[in-house]
Amino acid sequence: MRRRIFGHLGLKVLSIALATLVWWMVAGQREAERSLRAPLEFRNIPDQLELVGEPTGLVDVRLRGTTGALAQLQTSEVVAVLDLKGARPGRRLFHILPGDVSVPTGIKVLQVTPSTLSLTFESAAVRTVPVVPDIDDEPASGFEISIRGATQSVVDTVTIGVNNASVRLRTQRTAVVTIEIRPVPVERVVDHVPLELRNAGTRLISTASPGDVTVHLRGAPKAIAAVHGADLKVYADLSGLGRGRYNLPVRFDPPHDMTITSVAPAQVDVRIR
Repeated sequence: MRRRIFGHLGLKVLSIALATLVWWMVAGQREAERSLRAPLEFRNIPDQLELVGEPTGLVDVRLRGTTGALAQLQTSEVVAVLDLKGARPGRRLFHILPGDVSVPTGIKVLQVTPSTLSLTFESAAVRTVPVVPDIDDEPASGFEISIRGATQSVVDTVTIGVNNASVRLRTQRTAVVTIEIRPVPVERVVDHVPLELRNAGTRLISTASPGDVTVHLRGAPKAIAAVHGADLKVYADLSGLGRGRYNLPVRFDPPHDMTITSVAPAQVDVRIR
C-alpha cells in the first residue's frame, strides 16, 4: 500500500507543478479594472495663439485589462494627449476621448475624467527685445557699476526671465553679462583753454574775441586730475570765410577717457583781415 502512494513520485510532483502553473496563467488572464492619474499633454497649439491660465495637467483614467497586465502597468506608460490644432481666440471647449489616451497593447481605456476641458486662448505676437540686467547689489563707496559688452571685469552667465505674467520666452535662454566696476565720474572746470582758429585762408589774418574759453569736463577722477588746458583742443572753423567779422560756434576734439559737457562761451567773435 505504501509503495502505491509513493510510486511514480516524480511524475506526481511534476503534474502538481503543471497544474499550478496552468491555474496561475488562467487566473492571470481574468479581466479587471484599474484607475490611475495620467499626465495631460497639449499638442499643436497654433503659433499665433497663447494658452491663458494654468489648465489641469492631470486626468483620471479608468482602464480594463487582464489582472496580470494591469499589475505590471507603469503609470509612465499612460499619457493623455489633447490636440489643439483647431484652437481659436477666446474660450473653447475640448473633449478628451478614450482614444486620446496612449496605453500599452492589451489595455483598454474605459473613461477619462474630466472628459471636457474649457480652455482660453489669446492672440499672441513674437517680438525681439533687448536684455537688461537687474543688479541687486551695490559696489564699494566711490565706485559705480557699468555694464557693457566688454570681455573684462566680472563675467557671469545668467538665466533670462520676464516679470510680466502675460509674456513668456519661446525658449529658455541664458545671457553672458559683463560687469565692470569703475570709479564714479567727477566733474572739473578748466579755465583759459586756448582757442584755435582752423582752416583760415592764405594771406589772411584772423583774431578771436575772447581768445580762450572755459571747458567743463566729466570723467574718471584720475584722468580728470591729470588734464591740462593745453591737452584740450577747442577751435573755431574758418573754412571758406573771407575778410569780415563773424560769430562762430566753438568746437572741440573729443578728449580721451573723459567727456566735454559744455564750453563757455559757446560762440566767439572772429575778425578776418
